[in-house]
Amino acid sequence: MQTIVKEYIEKILEKEIVLEKPKDLSLGHFATPVAFALAKELKKSPMQIADDLAEKLSNKEVFEKVEAIKGFINFTLSNSFLEKELNQALESDENFAKDIKKDEKILLEYVSANPTGPLHIGHARGAIFGDTLARVGKYLGFDIVTEYYVNDAGAQMQLLGTSVSLAARDFIFNETVEYPESYYRGEYLVDIAKQIIDKFGKDIIYDENRFPEMAIFAKDIVMQIIVKDLKDLGIEFENFVSEKSLYSSWEDTKSVLEKNGSLYTKDEKVYLKSTQFGDDSDRVVVRENGIPTYLAGDIIYHKNKYDRNFDKYINIWGADHHGYITRVKAAVEFCGNDSKKLEILLSQMVQLLKGKEPYKMSKRAGNVILMSDITAEIGSDALRFIFLTKKSDTHLEFDIDMLKNQDSSNPIFYINYAHARINQLIEKSSLGVDDIKNIKLENINQDAKNLIYESLLLKSVLQEAFAKREIQKITDYLYSLASSVHRFYNEHKIIGTSEEKEFLKALSMAKLSIKVALQLLGIKAKDIM
Repeated sequence: MQTIVKEYIEKILEKEIVLEKPKDLSLGHFATPVAFALAKELKKSPMQIADDLAEKLSNKEVFEKVEAIKGFINFTLSNSFLEKELNQALESDENFAKDIKKDEKILLEYVSANPTGPLHIGHARGAIFGDTLARVGKYLGFDIVTEYYVNDAGAQMQLLGTSVSLAARDFIFNETVEYPESYYRGEYLVDIAKQIIDKFGKDIIYDENRFPEMAIFAKDIVMQIIVKDLKDLGIEFENFVSEKSLYSSWEDTKSVLEKNGSLYTKDEKVYLKSTQFGDDSDRVVVRENGIPTYLAGDIIYHKNKYDRNFDKYINIWGADHHGYITRVKAAVEFCGNDSKKLEILLSQMVQLLKGKEPYKMSKRAGNVILMSDITAEIGSDALRFIFLTKKSDTHLEFDIDMLKNQDSSNPIFYINYAHARINQLIEKSSLGVDDIKNIKLENINQDAKNLIYESLLLKSVLQEAFAKREIQKITDYLYSLASSVHRFYNEHKIIGTSEEKEFLKALSMAKLSIKVALQLLGIKAKDIM
C-alpha cells in the first residue's frame, strides 16, 4: 500500500520522494517533506511549495484529504482506496504482502558452527536471524539459497578425536586422566565414545593414529545432532558445504593469489597481503609445515561461492569474528572478485536469565547453555520471537520465565491472543467469511479505518526489515498491531451492533497481517487460546 501511494505521488511530481508515517494518525496516514528539498531549487519557502503541491496532489479516489502543515504535505487515505486494498488482500490472502519475483540471486550462509559439539544458545541467535531473513527475502521475491559451512578440517578435528578418547577413558573406563589445556568436554562425548567402542572396539580409544578416524565418526554424529536441533526450531538448510572437501582446490586458489601478487613468504610461512585492504597485519595462509591455515580454508570457500555466480553473498557471523571481516574481504579482492557483493552481518551473544538469575549451564555440553534445552523449555515459537526483538548486532538479555507468562508481559502470548481473539469473534458472528469480505466500507468508524490502514502496512514493513536487515521491525510491528487490536476490542462492542460487519472486516484484515507476519518469523498463529 505504501509503495502504491509513493509511486502515485512520484508520478505526479516526476521526482523521488521520502514518504513517512506520522505517529499521530490524526495528522494523516502518510506525509512527505519534499517541499523542503525543493525550496532551494524553486527559490520559495517550503510552506508555499507545500501549499501549491497539496492542491496538485489531491485525488479523491486515493486521498480523502491532502493538506500542507508547516511545510510537510500530509495525506489521509480515502475509504475507497483502503477498501480496494483490503478486498484484494482478503480475496488473495495467500499472496498478501508478497512482492514480485526479482532477478537477484543471494547466497545466505549462517550458523556454520564447528561440528565439535551441540549448538549453544549463542548459535541460536544467528540461526534464527538467518532463517527469518531467508523466509522474508523469499517472500519478497528474492532467489535465496541457504548454506551451512561445515568446519570439518584443521585443529578442531584433531582436538575432537582426542576429546572423545579422554571422555571414554575418564567416564567409561574410570581411568585417572590428565586433561590438556584445550579439549572439548560434555556428556555428549561419552555418548559418542560408546558408539565408537560398539562399532570399532575399545582399542581405538588408545590408538592416536586412529584419532582422525574417530574424529570423523564423532563429527558425523554431532552434525546429526545439530541438524535435528535446528529442525526443532523450524530451520533447514538447502546446502551443506564441507571445508575438508574444498582443500583439494587449495593449489588452484593459491595460484590465483600468487598471480595477483597477494602472497609472500617469510620465515617459511606464506602470508596474505591483507594490510593492503585495511587489515592491521598480514595474515598467514600456509604454516611452516606446509599446512594451510583456517584462513586459507575461508579463502577457498569464498572463491567457491563467487564461482557459483550469485549476485550477492551474505554471511552471518558471531560478533567475535568482527576482526576477521577485513582479511576475508581482502582475499575476495585478491581472487579477482568484488568484495562489495559480500555482506557480513554480526550476531551478538545472549545473556539468559531464569527467575532473574543467570541460567544454569548444561553439563551435558560442557558448561554451555544448549540451544535444545531452551527450545524444550519454552518452545520454538517463544525462542524465535524473543531472539528477533532486537537488532542482531546488539546485546540481548531475557528471562525465560517471562516467556512462560500467559499475559501481556509475554509478547508472543499477547500477539497470539490478538489473533485468537479475532478468530473467536468471527466464529461467534452469524456472518460467514464471504459475507464479511463483501461488506462495503462507506461509513466505517475512524478507529476501524485506522486498524485497516495499520494492517495493510505489512508489506512496507517487510521490505524495510529485509532491506535494512532489521528483522526486529517485524516484531515491533506485530506488537503494535496486536495492541491496536486489543484496544479496539476493549473500546468497541462488536457482535450484535449495527457496525458488526464493518468491524469484523477490519479485524479480519488485522488477523491476516498477524498470521502472515508470524509465519515469516517461523511461528504459526494460534486460533484458540
